[in-house]
Amino acid sequence: MKTAAVIGAGFGGLALAIRLQSAGIATTLIEARDRPGGRAYVWERDGFTFDAGPTVITDPNCLKELWALSGRKLEEDVTLLPVSPFYRLNWPDGVNFDYSNDEAALTREIAKLRPDDVAGYAKFLDYSAGVYREGYEKLGHVAFLDFASMIKAAPALAKYQAWRSVYSIVSSYVKDEHLRQALSFHTLLVGGNPMTTSAIYALIHKLEKDGGVWFAQGGTNRLVSGMVTQFERLGGTIRLDDAVTQMETLGDRVTGVTTASGWTGQFDAIASNGDIVHTYRDLLGHTPRGKKAAQQLAAKKFSPSLFVVHFGIQGTWPGIPHHMILFGPRYDGLLKDIYNHGVLSEDFSLYLHHPTVTDPSLAPEGCSTFYALAPVPHMGKLPIDWEETGPIYADRILAEIERRLIPDLRGRIMTQFHYTPADFGRDLSAHLGSAFSLEPVLTQSAWFRVHNRDDIIPNLYFVGAGTHPGAGIPGVVGSAKATAALMLADLRG
Repeated sequence: MKTAAVIGAGFGGLALAIRLQSAGIATTLIEARDRPGGRAYVWERDGFTFDAGPTVITDPNCLKELWALSGRKLEEDVTLLPVSPFYRLNWPDGVNFDYSNDEAALTREIAKLRPDDVAGYAKFLDYSAGVYREGYEKLGHVAFLDFASMIKAAPALAKYQAWRSVYSIVSSYVKDEHLRQALSFHTLLVGGNPMTTSAIYALIHKLEKDGGVWFAQGGTNRLVSGMVTQFERLGGTIRLDDAVTQMETLGDRVTGVTTASGWTGQFDAIASNGDIVHTYRDLLGHTPRGKKAAQQLAAKKFSPSLFVVHFGIQGTWPGIPHHMILFGPRYDGLLKDIYNHGVLSEDFSLYLHHPTVTDPSLAPEGCSTFYALAPVPHMGKLPIDWEETGPIYADRILAEIERRLIPDLRGRIMTQFHYTPADFGRDLSAHLGSAFSLEPVLTQSAWFRVHNRDDIIPNLYFVGAGTHPGAGIPGVVGSAKATAALMLADLRG
C-alpha cells in the first residue's frame, strides 16, 4: 500500500488527508499543536467556547463531498446552522445594511441607500456569476503547474477584466459608497485588499448567494472534529502535539519526516499544509531547493495579520446578529495604512463575531461569547512589541464596541484574552505573522502562487492558503481537491 504524510491539520490538510485515505493511500496527518484545526483552533475558558476562526462557512457542498467519497454524509458528524443575515454592516454615520441572499430583503436594503443602484447591483450579480463559473467552478480545483495552463485561462481572465480590483469593478456598477464597501469587503476575509485584489474575487458574492453562510453547531472546531472523525473512520492516523522539524531527502525526492519528539516516518509522498516559507526554510533548509525557494518566497507580498480580542460577557444580545462589520470612518486610507504603510491606525474596521445568537451553548446560561477582529499590518511592516501593545489595542477595540453597540460592555466582561500577529508567528509558524499567507493579488494567483506540486521535488506537494486557489474554507478545501488529484495520479502511476 502506498503511504503519504500530510503536515498540518488545518482545513486544507484535513481535506487532503480524507481524500487520500478515501482513495486507499495509507495517510498520516501530523500536527504541531495539541489539537487539530490550524487557524480553526478553539479555546474553552470559564464556561465560554471561543473559536479562533475562521467562522464564516460558505459552499457547504465542498465539505459534503469529503464524506460522499466514502458514501457517508456530513450530517452524521456535523450540524451546519444557517446564518441570516449573512452580515450586518454598520458605518459611523449610523447606516446599517443587512446583507443576505433574500432577494426581496436585499433589494429593499439597496433601495434604502440609493434606489438607482438596484439595477446596477443586478448587473454586478451577473458579473459575479460569470467570474464564479470561470474562476471557481472551472479553475478553483485544478492545479496550475506550468505557464501554459495560465495562458489557457487568460482569455477568461481578460474577459472579466481580472487586472482590475474588486472595488473598481464594484464601483463601475453601483454608486453609493456604503454599497461599494458592502460589495467589496469580502476580499479581506481571504487576506486581500479590496483596492488591489483581482476582480476575479468578486466570485465570493455568488458563492455566498448560492450556497448561503453557515455556522457549525458547537463552533467551527466541531467541523474540524467531524473531519477528524471521518478521517479516522477511514483508517487514517493522526499525530498531535508533535511538530515536524525536518523533511528527509534522498536525491531529488523527499523520503520521510522527523518530529520534535524524535519520531520518524518514511513515506512515498509528503504534502505540507504548513506555512510555505516555514516549509521550505525550516523543514527543507538543509537542501538547495529549500534554501532557494525560501529566499524567493521571502521577496513576495504577504497578507496582513489580524488582532483578535475574545470576550465572554454577562447578558444576551438578540439584537446583535451573528456576523457584523463595523466600518471605520476611512476605507481606502485605512487599507493603505494596513497594506502599504505598516501603520497601526487610530481608527479601525472590525469584524464582530457573536456566535451565541445562533448557538447559545457556546456560553454559560444568560451570557454571550464574542470576538472582535481587526486587520493589522504583518510583522514585516510593523515590527512592534505586541506584548506591550496588545492590551492597549484590545481596550481601544472594546471601547469602540461599547460606544457603538453595547454601552456598558467593559463592566460586563467575565473573561477576555487576545491573539496577535506574534501569536500567528509562534503558534502557526506563519511567516511575518501573516494570517492568510501570500497576498491574493493577480501576480500571486494561480500559476504565480506556490504550486500544488513542487517543481523540483516530484513527490512534495502543497495544500492550504499559500497554494492555488488561496485562503478561506472553500479555497483551502479546493486546494485539497487539486492536490489530491495530482498525488493520486503520481502514486498510482
